[in-house]
Amino acid sequence: MMQRPCNVGGCREAGLSLIELMVALLLGSFLLLGVTQVYIDNKRNYLFQQSQAGNQEGIRYAELVLREYLGKAGFRRAPDQPLEDAFPALAASSWCQEFTAGASVTGLKDGIGLCIRYQPMVSGELDCEGNSTPAFTDDMFRPSPQDSTVVLAISYAAAPAGSGLHTGSLRCKNVNAATAGYVELLDGIADLRLAYGLGVPSLFEKKLKDSGATDRFKPAAQWAVSDGPIRAVRYELLMASQENMRDGDSAILDAWLAGAAAADKQRLENGDNRRIYQVARNTQVMRNLMP
Repeated sequence: MMQRPCNVGGCREAGLSLIELMVALLLGSFLLLGVTQVYIDNKRNYLFQQSQAGNQEGIRYAELVLREYLGKAGFRRAPDQPLEDAFPALAASSWCQEFTAGASVTGLKDGIGLCIRYQPMVSGELDCEGNSTPAFTDDMFRPSPQDSTVVLAISYAAAPAGSGLHTGSLRCKNVNAATAGYVELLDGIADLRLAYGLGVPSLFEKKLKDSGATDRFKPAAQWAVSDGPIRAVRYELLMASQENMRDGDSAILDAWLAGAAAADKQRLENGDNRRIYQVARNTQVMRNLMP
């Protein structure tokens, strides 16, 4: 309170009244709420953009890895070497289904994934685990010995229960290496779908006609060695951010769930928790297997 000078009428005190103080507090509260809301909106937008950037970066890396290894399938150092000589029949293992003579792609023994085999381009080339392939004389256009052929198992591992969809991963294993299990190549994958484009057109077209199907691609889970050689791989990746990053529904997730099996649909719905999603789709032809 300020005290005004006294006069004949006496001394009077001047200052803010209770009403004025309450009005000032109300206006200050409105300003504070506005600033707080701007901060919250900016933070939400920042987290959304970061989550999208993370998904996009994961997609780019996943496509780079898959393109690199699928591009190696069936590679021969001597182009004139017959496929059947370069890649003889190989019995099923703990990791992969059977490779028929000349085949460089086959199904995974268990789970979602595939196996490929190729000759290393140079002696000591690194595999997906970072191990060097056996040494050999790598003169140009000279076939490499059979014991240097690389057989890779590429597998998708869904997120363990309670750990979040964003911890699903793409893994790799050199079947001929002494290591015990897979190494992780990439995480952030909520789901993966694979389909194989089959060779031997006349045989496959007959099967298509008999079954009434129209798509030349067959889901990896339904593929069998007797279906013929795999000439192309179609894959779809569902990338997921950490939880509580979006408001409302996700059209991307809804579209993915529409084509999901019952078990996968239940797993994704239970683990959603308002994540942000991105989908990558691609088809890669096994160029080293083309006639």
